[in-house]
Amino acid sequence: MNWLELSVQVDPEAVESISELLSGYGYNGGVVIDQPIIPGEDGPEYTYDAGRPVTLRTYLPLDDQAETIRVRIEQALWHLGRMRTIGPLLVQPIEEQDWANAWKRYYTIQHVGEKTVIVPSWLEYTPHPGEVIIRLDPGMAFGTGLHPTTRLCLALLEGYVQPGQVVLDLGSGSGILAIAAAHLGAQRVLALDTDPIAVEASAANAARNGVGAQVVSAEGSLGRGLELGNWLTSSSEAREPNLESAAANPGSFDLIVANILARILAILADDMANALAPGALLLSSGIIADREDEVALAYAAAGLERIERRQEGDWVALVHQRV
Repeated sequence: MNWLELSVQVDPEAVESISELLSGYGYNGGVVIDQPIIPGEDGPEYTYDAGRPVTLRTYLPLDDQAETIRVRIEQALWHLGRMRTIGPLLVQPIEEQDWANAWKRYYTIQHVGEKTVIVPSWLEYTPHPGEVIIRLDPGMAFGTGLHPTTRLCLALLEGYVQPGQVVLDLGSGSGILAIAAAHLGAQRVLALDTDPIAVEASAANAARNGVGAQVVSAEGSLGRGLELGNWLTSSSEAREPNLESAAANPGSFDLIVANILARILAILADDMANALAPGALLLSSGIIADREDEVALAYAAAGLERIERRQEGDWVALVHQRV
């Protein structure tokens, strides 16, 4: 299969809104956020240059829908450009064999939270004492640590994962959050995703990080999620679920981390609450600030009590407890 790379330069304050737009159309919701950096004087350290535009990229399968989707994105960018500085949409065809290199050009070493370091598998990095290293090859799966929602979840995992816990990563993407939970002491992690490509990426990345025995990657979801198909694509057709891998007994998990879409979090609120043991925690993100109330109301109705809220830009992460 061939692909289209769509890229656009935007004002830093428009990154969240344009990322949300592109994730609604790009394959598996993946968006590359290529922020300009100012190199440090020593080693790999750097800072972001907030005075320069940010380049956003996503990828479309080159099929009979690609041109229609491109036009929709271009029209939406024109309207958003009335409020923020947004450059022209650039389109570049990419052949299948060039896919990996297309992603690799834009990833750098990321320091997240207090001790997590995301290292692309093709780069070298010497860990410092106490750091949690995640070596990642995202391929076509969403979840690289570049997006604010992923960074928020990683920082929360640092504070809430306890040794010996049983954890569910719901909507696992590349497996980055499942791997982090395992490195932080979780005894077992079930990484579920509705996209088989994400399941393959998650399993490969878990093995690459030496936690393949702790992390089980499977295609599926919880409860109503089995009826929703692939949450991040535009398809409305439900897929036949892998019921064996997706099934979870009530109260199975000490912690669930779900970095998905606000509307899906709201739909699955009861199912996630039922999957938690009494007193267990739900860490969730993927929530644009305008949709926070929708998620909060669904969680309250499911009997979940909020204990923490964090925000980065327009994105929100929540911590709830089953009481």
